[in-house]
Amino acid sequence: APYQVARIVDFMKQQLGKMPRSARTAVRRYLQQREKNPQFFDRAALRNRKAMKHLYASLHIKPSTRADAVLFKNNPPPDSLAFALKQLAKGTSPTEQAQLIIEQKIPYTVAVGALKQITPTVLVALISTMSPQETINNLNSLQERGAMANPQVKALIDAKLKEAQTDHRVSAYKARVAADAANLDAATTAQLEQITNEQVKSKGKITKPTAVLVDKSGSMDAALEVGKRIAALISGISEADLFVYAFDTMPYLVQANGKQLSDWERAFAHLRAGGGTSVGSAVEALRRKKQVVDQIIIVTDEGENNQPYFADAYQTYSREMGIMPNVVIVKVGYAYDWLETQLKAKQVPLDTFTFSGDYYSLTNLVPLLSRPSRLDLLMEIMETPLPGRDDK
Repeated sequence: APYQVARIVDFMKQQLGKMPRSARTAVRRYLQQREKNPQFFDRAALRNRKAMKHLYASLHIKPSTRADAVLFKNNPPPDSLAFALKQLAKGTSPTEQAQLIIEQKIPYTVAVGALKQITPTVLVALISTMSPQETINNLNSLQERGAMANPQVKALIDAKLKEAQTDHRVSAYKARVAADAANLDAATTAQLEQITNEQVKSKGKITKPTAVLVDKSGSMDAALEVGKRIAALISGISEADLFVYAFDTMPYLVQANGKQLSDWERAFAHLRAGGGTSVGSAVEALRRKKQVVDQIIIVTDEGENNQPYFADAYQTYSREMGIMPNVVIVKVGYAYDWLETQLKAKQVPLDTFTFSGDYYSLTNLVPLLSRPSRLDLLMEIMETPLPGRDDK
């Protein structure tokens, strides 16, 4: 998006003190590519007007005649989206406004800013032009405008949410976050949970027995929250055994009566962060119960301070079970590298994933966990063709 490009430009100027010629050329081609497609340009200009003006002006890139009229002259041509938006703001008839929204596919967030009053007729038009992802993103706003109370509008929203289950452009966890953010009815919340479940399933299948070990020691509330989401994520797509333990200085088996996030929320509900930290205690529980796994996911800040220590417990487990599970450390909070340093010293197969607060990113774990090996994942990445310039 243009605002992201603008951030990169500003960052380079601040850190390098200049804008390299190659980078300026890349931005110029980026803008010219959008200018070639008027519809594409219009939507970018409508949503990211400030960022696009900044790119043209700060890098002294000459805009096309049309781009100049839309962005700088405030005199958009009649066939532009900006012109249609002006007409929408002037319109007085809901039917006329609805027709304009459908014909020009005016984005919801832009249209609501231009309209003084939003009637059910206009809402139907706005939702009709939305993608399933846009519908999810704007559920809270739609509810505030009475969309859920109108049967016709609600039916249209339900249809969009049904589409979202199979739309590859929908982010798996955005539906869940939307459900948490908006005070929705039970049926709509259930639909959003179903979207999350279906989207996660489309990311891959986990065929290896897996253990999820969640740190519940002092100040690890974030680990508990992330842990239950990872457990729900894996249980929904796993075709093999899944063992979930929380731990402080002792292990706590966590079992859910289902595979939905709501089931895991109930399973984790009685757990509270507190106490010391012994990651190895959970591995000891796996060993004593003869629970064999091919991979271990640890949600922690790596601050281990009590025996049994994970590195020692891992070696004992590997020796008795006859297997060396892959270890994935999901780093949360103010994490450091004590645990991974110990494991690397013992040549334990290890990957790390830093959770920075973005729950949408958790689905990126699926390819890491579903591939037969780390090498397979790396080979797939290396075989992905890089984008090329068409003028070379």
